Amino acid sequence: MKIFPTHIIKKLDEYTIQGEPISSIDLMERAARTFTEAVIEKWPKETPVTIFAGPGNNGGDALAIARMLSHKGYRVNVFLFNPHGTLSPDCQINKDLLTKTNVDFTEVSTQFAPPKLTEKHLVIDGLFGSGLNKPLAGGFAAVVKYINSCKCTVASIDIPSGLMGEDNDNNDKTAIIRANYTFCFQLPKLAFVLADNAEFVGEWQLLDININKGIIKETETDFDIIEKEEIQQLIKARGKFTHKGDFGHAMLIAGSYGMAGASVLAARSCLKSGVGLLTVHAPAINTNIIQCSAPEAMVDPDYHDHIFSSMIDTSDFDAVGIGPGLGKAEETGIAVLQQIRSCEGSMVIDADALNFLASHRQTLLSHLPKNSILTPHPGELERLVGKCKSSYSRLMNARELAHNAKVCIVLKGAYTAIITPDRRCSFNPTGNSGMATAGSGDVLTGIILALLAQGYKAEDAAKIGTYVHGMAGDIAKEKYSAIALTAGDIIECLPDAWKIVTSVKTF
Repeated sequence: MKIFPTHIIKKLDEYTIQGEPISSIDLMERAARTFTEAVIEKWPKETPVTIFAGPGNNGGDALAIARMLSHKGYRVNVFLFNPHGTLSPDCQINKDLLTKTNVDFTEVSTQFAPPKLTEKHLVIDGLFGSGLNKPLAGGFAAVVKYINSCKCTVASIDIPSGLMGEDNDNNDKTAIIRANYTFCFQLPKLAFVLADNAEFVGEWQLLDININKGIIKETETDFDIIEKEEIQQLIKARGKFTHKGDFGHAMLIAGSYGMAGASVLAARSCLKSGVGLLTVHAPAINTNIIQCSAPEAMVDPDYHDHIFSSMIDTSDFDAVGIGPGLGKAEETGIAVLQQIRSCEGSMVIDADALNFLASHRQTLLSHLPKNSILTPHPGELERLVGKCKSSYSRLMNARELAHNAKVCIVLKGAYTAIITPDRRCSFNPTGNSGMATAGSGDVLTGIILALLAQGYKAEDAAKIGTYVHGMAGDIAKEKYSAIALTAGDIIECLPDAWKIVTSVKTF
């Protein structure tokens, strides 16, 4: 599912108007109808509805929705804010249509007497759409702050008023509607998948208003949301006469004294993700723990009892994973950096290995192995690129890092971002808050390592691994709840996730 900048979405609307053909007022009517249907599905007729409309086309949508809800038997109260005495043409048409109904309608040009809004009220926010390029101020900011101060439920039309579609770094966060629900027309906005904006967007849902599918397909963008069908197409078939050697030999360098669990979790998830063979290089003291917990894996003990202490030969392996649970020992840091320099095959670099890499980023980032993947959480990413002002600036910096280092980056979090060396960014829709738990990242490292060892390109391994990891987490949430979910539960649910995305893909 593509994510377009808001100025491109406007062009898609214009193309639909010209190509369908359909008038702009009829397209507005179509959009208002889909929004009205969403409201009817979620709130009963007894819900008191107050609608705040602005002078532009978002306000026109709001006025059309008011008319339609009134026809469906809802009690609707409308405030149209028109301080300059000028409405967009389609907003004016919908104002004229609305004044012919029995809707309680007030047009505000100067003074505004705020209505009483209680927890029983549904407020529909139609003040401003996605065309804003500066923060709300003055009277409009005051209206937004009043709505936010009330206990009502807020549903925004297309985008919360005051929120910009992409970059909100210089926005006034106090002058943005805090919606409980955002019903977005046809395509999501980049702002919806960035953590900083969750408090404004609430739960978002797409409404299909039949924007021309052909122009959507033809128009290029650097951003998209991964869909299950894409993952299914990426997964390779497994032949009837294949053997373990056909599915790669992975090397996992993980664990330290007291952190054997990290290597166990990564090893078990790797083994549950199709790898042919797995060898775990770990401190000697962890050997028995790993062999008991992941008996299918081979163990290559380090010379040191407690830490990863020296670079190993990985030339016979198809992919290398390094980082989970390694600890912060200086000797380990030297070994990690030497390992990265010497490796010629695909790598997935995670956790403590990323922190060591960050301390030598000037010399090492340009020498990472081809087809490699970095899997930082936001804090680890900032150690690599410097402090970031927001989720948006963090994403932009991650795109530059992927481009300059010629690697894929998996920027972990809700809507994990998979970023390629050409700066393209895919957001993962699977997963839940229960996965914010110790070891979850180690599980992801193991999955991605297995895919790299099987010969997947870095971009595909990152997409598939992240999607399946999140799906397994969603299955685990249904079984155990978000609160009780552990990293081990994610591994337990990996077989069910793989069944969903592969559908027994063999030949």
